[in-house]
Amino acid sequence: MRRAVCGLLGVCAAAVIAPAANADVLRVGTYNGVPGQYSSIQAAVTAAQPGDFILVAPGDYKTTDSSAPSDSSDTPAALLMSTPNVTLRGMNRNTVVVDGTKPGSPECSSNASDQNLGPSDGSGGQLGLNGIMVYKADNVAVQNLTACNFLAGTGSAGNEVWWNGGNGGGQIGGWGFDGSYLTTTSTFYQDESTAAQYGIFSSDWSGGTWYQDYTSNFNDSGFYIGACQQVCDQTMNDVWSEYNALGYSGTNSGGQLVVENSQFDNNEDGFDTNSQNNDDWPSPQDGACPNGGTSSITHTHSCWVFMDNYVHDNNNPNVPAAGAAAAGPVGTGMSVSGGRDDTIMDNRFVNNGAWGTIFVPYPDTETPPSDVTDPCNGGVGGAGNVCNYDDWGNSLLNNTYTNDGFFGNQTNGDFAESTTTPGNAINCFSGNVDTSGTVTSSPSTLQQTNSSCGQTAAAPDTNPLFISQVNCDSQFFGAGSACPPGSTYPRLSDVVMHPLPSGLQTMPDPCSGVPANPWCNGAVQVLPAHKCVARYLTVHLKVAKRERFSSVSVKVARRKWRRYKAHGRRTSIRLDLGAQGHHNVWVRFLERIKVRSRAETIRFATVYHRC
Repeated sequence: MRRAVCGLLGVCAAAVIAPAANADVLRVGTYNGVPGQYSSIQAAVTAAQPGDFILVAPGDYKTTDSSAPSDSSDTPAALLMSTPNVTLRGMNRNTVVVDGTKPGSPECSSNASDQNLGPSDGSGGQLGLNGIMVYKADNVAVQNLTACNFLAGTGSAGNEVWWNGGNGGGQIGGWGFDGSYLTTTSTFYQDESTAAQYGIFSSDWSGGTWYQDYTSNFNDSGFYIGACQQVCDQTMNDVWSEYNALGYSGTNSGGQLVVENSQFDNNEDGFDTNSQNNDDWPSPQDGACPNGGTSSITHTHSCWVFMDNYVHDNNNPNVPAAGAAAAGPVGTGMSVSGGRDDTIMDNRFVNNGAWGTIFVPYPDTETPPSDVTDPCNGGVGGAGNVCNYDDWGNSLLNNTYTNDGFFGNQTNGDFAESTTTPGNAINCFSGNVDTSGTVTSSPSTLQQTNSSCGQTAAAPDTNPLFISQVNCDSQFFGAGSACPPGSTYPRLSDVVMHPLPSGLQTMPDPCSGVPANPWCNGAVQVLPAHKCVARYLTVHLKVAKRERFSSVSVKVARRKWRRYKAHGRRTSIRLDLGAQGHHNVWVRFLERIKVRSRAETIRFATVYHRC
């Protein structure tokens, strides 16, 4: 019966909330001097049932072991979550640290000897380690904590927080998630084979929200959404990504996907959505609304929307960078690489030295899983196992550019495009402005010739000069990629790892929505009037795992407190709410419990409406 919401600054206000009727609160560590039932997060994760909350007290929680899904043994994780509808929440984002370094080492240590590269791969190497992995478990929330130094190896590892619906399976394996007030980073870099790869990651998943999250120092991308076909149905809101190879990467991720109110800065390439012919199959990346629908944001058939973001100063070659992510062109705010039907609107692109926004084909030489019948789904096959994904049907609308293209190479500027196949919808450009008064694009007349969205291109616009500059900048074809005479772009001199910014916003009230417990006292629940109760009411109470009742005291309205004996995890109290109907009756509860032989109290109130 105890369910309540506490407001900002710990002030509890009456509200109607709806955790599961039998939800437990499993507490890890000691908070404000009050111990929880568990000393390790994994023990609480293992004990949790659907609907439960896991609260974690401040502390540096080192990795002492790892677990992997039975059908994905090369993806070991420090915390494996496979139970649906569970919330894992830290009590403070900045001081609850899920740490990949070895026990006994400093928090998120950068020392090589302190790193944990996970279990053996059986061939003399180590698989690496993931941090928190949610595996095929729907509607799991991970909130208000920091994860650091989970590194790559020979397996599928190096991801700090990962909603994994079945990596490489080509099917959606998970539905719904919440990742909010998360910080992910790595302090260690030795070489790309052991670098941390992704900060916050979802794959083969449909539905979910990331909010108020931060990522840095990853050799692929800070955020990643991939392999969700045209049913991604995900939102990124108010996130920040810096000092990565790519601030965001999204491979074959389309349909309804919204990125808004976010910041991407100091990366090699700020934001990159693309099509690839790899285990993130099926390709391509297509932002068209599912089933021919219309977006409530764009009012078109494009449901993939990048809006109201601040993309600036992405000119950093001195970041960890491996694989395809290393080919992100330095100095680019945003790249749409073989992507289609995407809308980029109402953003600010500032101080990106090469280009603010580019649209380019993506010639991929990877291969999809062996059971895929079409070896180049959505692309055009060519010599040398190339699958070329062209970009088309994208819209660049009402964006503001400031000081982009200052590297000064040919075609550098606000925005540019290249397309390679005829007969598809054009990329359209309208309403974009430069604060200098002059918009720069390649071709230079894009905003005049391609202003009307929905037109079909009679011929491709290959723009070879622009592509030669992109190849030079990105070194897509290797360090020896040819550069036009006189072209210069920043090159890697030494990888620099950056510390976390101070004072990242923590969740205002980590007790919000959590059943009353010794860490979240004073909650009030108001039952809605249409759920009125009779005069005599039996209230069923329970405490969480590893807790036991000692007694329960109850005060109905202004009567005196009455104390009841209680034992075990459950008890029932018979209440007399009084004869007068059609009014609210406050009932205050005080539970005395034992937690690991220590006495604690839980205070809460419920407001009933008499029939």
